[in-house]
Amino acid sequence: MAQLIDGYVLTPQGFVRGFVEINEGRISRIEGEAVTEAQVRHDKLALPIVLPGFIDVHVHGGGGHDTMEGGDAALQMSRLHVKHGTTAMLATTMTAPLADIESALAALGPVCRERAPNAARILGVHLEGPYINPGKLGAQPDFAKPASMEEIQALNALAPIKLITLAPEMAGTLELIGELRAAGFQVQIGHTAGTYEDGVAAINKGAGGFTHLFNAMTGLHHREPGMVGAALAHARYAEIIPDLLHVHPGAIRVAMRSIPCTFCVTDSTAAAGMPDGDYKLGSHTVTKCMGGVRLPDGTLAGSTLTMDQALRNLVWLGLEIEDASKRVSTYAADYLGLSDRGQLVVGAWADVVVMNRELQLQRVIVEGEEIELA
Repeated sequence: MAQLIDGYVLTPQGFVRGFVEINEGRISRIEGEAVTEAQVRHDKLALPIVLPGFIDVHVHGGGGHDTMEGGDAALQMSRLHVKHGTTAMLATTMTAPLADIESALAALGPVCRERAPNAARILGVHLEGPYINPGKLGAQPDFAKPASMEEIQALNALAPIKLITLAPEMAGTLELIGELRAAGFQVQIGHTAGTYEDGVAAINKGAGGFTHLFNAMTGLHHREPGMVGAALAHARYAEIIPDLLHVHPGAIRVAMRSIPCTFCVTDSTAAAGMPDGDYKLGSHTVTKCMGGVRLPDGTLAGSTLTMDQALRNLVWLGLEIEDASKRVSTYAADYLGLSDRGQLVVGAWADVVVMNRELQLQRVIVEGEEIELA
């Protein structure tokens, strides 16, 4: 039986006052009268705002669970994040001994193949390390190593790897980027001490984006533009963590003005959705306090951000809802080559969030399933 969702519906052409019809998990019809965002914001009827479900390509944990734990950890963290509007995600690994990564991916394989009830769709894996620069670990454990196509293919056989973070200045990595792209992997640059020239060379080889822009990479200086300079000058896509701790609001504005499809990630940890205290991040113990997550030396170690708060933060920064929605949904889908997610169009999966005027979540639908938010 068809399901209708009424309200101000954000389509690729803008808002319409009307409805979305859902049949068998997909959007079967959208109808309505075109309206401006000003009308959406100020209409006294206070109709709900209907947006594409959020897509997070960089999430380590949530609800007390960490990807690297294996078992049902990924399922449990997806159930936390779906309650905050994330309808699709990439479970993200940490730099670790190969056996630990293999164990985590072996557990991820089944949950990637079949979505559980009341859970986000886990599209696959973001392999963040171990193929990074040991001098730019950030909060990653010290198990960095050279990249190998054979090793990556073996890991991909355990669970589908959709995104790989690499440091292009490491020996043999630059040459590997083209091979990885030809094999269907998306590659992005991160945890890198590389130069501007290294970044440009990696982009020319096929690297598609940058991992948590500004963090764990060489910064911008007017005589040494660094990896940040390469991103700002040449990238189309880049992740950014808009928790207002990892990146200053002014730097977020710089990124969005320079990189057309800057999109949001949470980089969230097991501490997301949990009280202050100690949690696991791979082999590290991290502490949640004062709204952030840190190692004992004070280094930021992921976040407690959720995607609904990311959207609100962008609107607080001055973005229109339509622009903010693209940065938590559409651009990430485009980056991963997904034409049936990240936008409300006929034929797409019915991944939908319904919000009130204050952008607080009221409903979440994943592939046509109404999620229990309580």
